[in-house]
Amino acid sequence: MFTSDGKISLRIAEPEDARQIYEWENDRSVWRVSETSCPVSLFQVEQFLLGNSDLVTNRQLRLMVCHDDVARPIGSIDLFDFDPVNSRIGIGVLIEKTYRGQGYATKAVALCLDYLFRDVMVHQVHCLIDVQNKESQHLFMNLGFVESGLRKDWIKTPEGFLDAVFYQKINQA
Repeated sequence: MFTSDGKISLRIAEPEDARQIYEWENDRSVWRVSETSCPVSLFQVEQFLLGNSDLVTNRQLRLMVCHDDVARPIGSIDLFDFDPVNSRIGIGVLIEKTYRGQGYATKAVALCLDYLFRDVMVHQVHCLIDVQNKESQHLFMNLGFVESGLRKDWIKTPEGFLDAVFYQKINQA
């Protein structure tokens, strides 16, 4: 673990997390919010994890969200599209259904923001959330993200297209 608040911890995803990540990545109920459209193999996850240690080189990083009372991770945070020139990075969070609605995502993202602003020294963090995902919108707005754009007909669903809202949090320090 590299950061903790006493109840929630974040750590780099390790090869032993492959099976858990494989299950999450193949959960079709979250594909729309993760912009996934096809299943991944366990081998693909394992290969990704072998290179999941250098944010600067890979421009992405997977962190595991750990609850101090649970033996295995309860979720993950994806950092992506790291742009060191313009000092920005994208963020996404997944918490297992059993642990949703209990504040764990808020605590995990807050820990991650502290890391990104203090240690990585990014200027801004951004995310894109479909208009129907009110829980994620509230999560990020409660952490100080502001709506800064709307992408029309951005996400295709069986029922039609959905708009997506772009949120940003600027480091004021």
